[in-house]
Amino acid sequence: MLQERVLKTIEKNNLIQENDKILIGVSGGPDSMCLLDILYCLKEKLHVELFVAHINHQIRKEAEEETKYVQEFCKTIQVPCFVKYASVEKLAKEQKIGTEEAGREVRYKFFEEVAKKVAANKIATAHNANDNSETVLMNFLRGTAISGLKGIEIKRDKYIRPIRNCTRQEIEEYCKIKKINPKIDQSNFEPIYTRNKVRNELIPYLQKEYNPNIIEGMNRLADLAAQEEEYFAKIVSNEYESLKIGENEKEVILDLKKFNKLDKVIKTRLILYTINKVKGSTQGIAKVHLEDILKLCQNNVGNKYLIPNKNIKIFIQKGKIFFITKTNLP
Repeated sequence: MLQERVLKTIEKNNLIQENDKILIGVSGGPDSMCLLDILYCLKEKLHVELFVAHINHQIRKEAEEETKYVQEFCKTIQVPCFVKYASVEKLAKEQKIGTEEAGREVRYKFFEEVAKKVAANKIATAHNANDNSETVLMNFLRGTAISGLKGIEIKRDKYIRPIRNCTRQEIEEYCKIKKINPKIDQSNFEPIYTRNKVRNELIPYLQKEYNPNIIEGMNRLADLAAQEEEYFAKIVSNEYESLKIGENEKEVILDLKKFNKLDKVIKTRLILYTINKVKGSTQGIAKVHLEDILKLCQNNVGNKYLIPNKNIKIFIQKGKIFFITKTNLP
C-alpha cells in the first residue's frame, strides 16, 4: 500500500522524527490531499503533530471552493488549518515577475510564517515523482549543471517531500481507494507555462515514442545526481577550510597558490561555494563569470578585479583571493 511505501521513504531518508511538528502545504489537489491523508494516518505511529497551510491565489473562480474544501477536510480530521488570501497576479505585476514565481514566493513566505507561529520544525510539500521528472527535464532543456539534474530534493533543511517517489497515477489511485475527492486545477492542463508543456506534451510524447518508463528513468537520474552532488559538497567544504585565510560576514579570503593547484571542476564549485558563503546566494553568477574568475586567479594579475553580479567584488592581492560583499565595497 502507498502508506507503507511512504513510511519507508520517511524512515530511509530520516525525514521525520518523534515529536516533530509538521506543517503541510495543502492546495486541495490530489497530491497534497494524498500527502495530508497519509501523514494523518501515520500520525500516531510517527508520534507527530500536524498543521495545514493553504493559499488562495485569487486567480481562478474555483479558488474559494478549494479553500472551503481544505478547511472542511481539516475540520473533519481535527488538524488546524491556516489560510492566506493573496492576489498573486497583482503581486506579479507589481514585482514584474511571472505569476508562477510570484505564487511560489507567496507560498513559501506563508509557510515560514505559519511554521514560526505554531513552532513547526518541518514543512512538508506534496512534490511527487512526476514533478521531479518534469523539473529534471526542464533544467536539462535550459542547459543545467549536474546540480540541476538532482531535481527536487527529498529533504532540504526543514522542508521534506514524503511522497516524492510516488507517481501521479499512484496518488490518484490512492485518492480513489480512500474516497478522497480532491479538487482539480484545470489551469494545469493549459499550455501557458513551460512546466505544463513538459507535463502534458513532452513527457507523454517521450513515453509513447521512446521510453514508457521515462518518469522512473528521470527519477533514477535525479537520485544519482543528488548522490554525486553530496559527494562533491563534502570535497568542496574540506577544500574551502584548507584554503581559507580569513572569513567574516563581509568577506572571505582564500589562498591563491593552493587554489590554482586544484582541478578546474573543484575550483569552479569552490568559487560558487565561497560566493554563497559571502552573499548567501549564487544568483546571477553565470558560466562566463566563473570562467573570468578562473582566468583572473590563473593569471595572478595584481590590481585587477571582477564584479560578476554587482553584489560581490573578487580580486587578487599578495597571493590571496578576496571575495567582498557589495555593502563592503569601497
